[in-house]
Amino acid sequence: MKKILITLAAVIMSAAAFAQDQQVRFFSHRGGRMEYDENTISAFEASYKAGYRGYETDIRMTKDGKLVILHDSNLTRTTDTEGVVEQMTEAQIRKARTKKGNRVMFLDELMDWLDSKGDVTYVEFELKTSPVELYPEERLREYCDKLYERVMRNKPAGATYLFTSGDYRGLRYLQQKHPGVQMLLITGKPCNDETIALCKAMGIDRLGATMDGTSRAAVKKAHEEGLIVSLWPGHSVADAMLGVYLGADFLCTDIPVEVKTFMETKTPWVKAIY
Repeated sequence: MKKILITLAAVIMSAAAFAQDQQVRFFSHRGGRMEYDENTISAFEASYKAGYRGYETDIRMTKDGKLVILHDSNLTRTTDTEGVVEQMTEAQIRKARTKKGNRVMFLDELMDWLDSKGDVTYVEFELKTSPVELYPEERLREYCDKLYERVMRNKPAGATYLFTSGDYRGLRYLQQKHPGVQMLLITGKPCNDETIALCKAMGIDRLGATMDGTSRAAVKKAHEEGLIVSLWPGHSVADAMLGVYLGADFLCTDIPVEVKTFMETKTPWVKAIY
């Protein structure tokens, strides 16, 4: 514990030296998956009440073509039901309950919730199209078309609604059909020469990379190349402070309330937006 506290203190002091003019946007990952019941209305509502106006979520498509808010293809981890989302119907999934007793949320419900708030300014909609065999080309196009139409239908002027993915297929399709669409490329690699070059080659100006292996120099280079950098994971306050030190523009967090409380009380010099 003592070593952890010393490490955190060192990160805070280092970050303070660099962040005087830095603005960082924190957003609630799956509604705050380590504090709440991930990807449920109750989670997003709790983050909203805590002051967050930025979120991330995940979308899959059922056998009968309905878009549902679930991270995993298999229902086992998060619900009381077994089965693969893409092999089940909407009616079957609506019978499922999360491990904490909440209903599984569909995209229409999330969009209605966002519309009801009116002041949400940032949302990442992650295309969950893996395993790839569950989304062959024709089905992938159907998924992307339905997702884009529903997300953009009532998008508030001035809000940033991003389509994100680590599956290049969906991003390429959206680019081709909707020039100018806002996207973020997710990678399991750090921000480095390789991932910066990949973003540039794909014509995507936002990079979602891992903190592990990312350096301040690499983030600076990404900025010089015109990229916006979002870093993950966000499991702890130490992760948040490391992201600040590295110079990230956006940081996801699984503990939105804890991070916001810490930032406001311990590091007021960080220009944080939620």
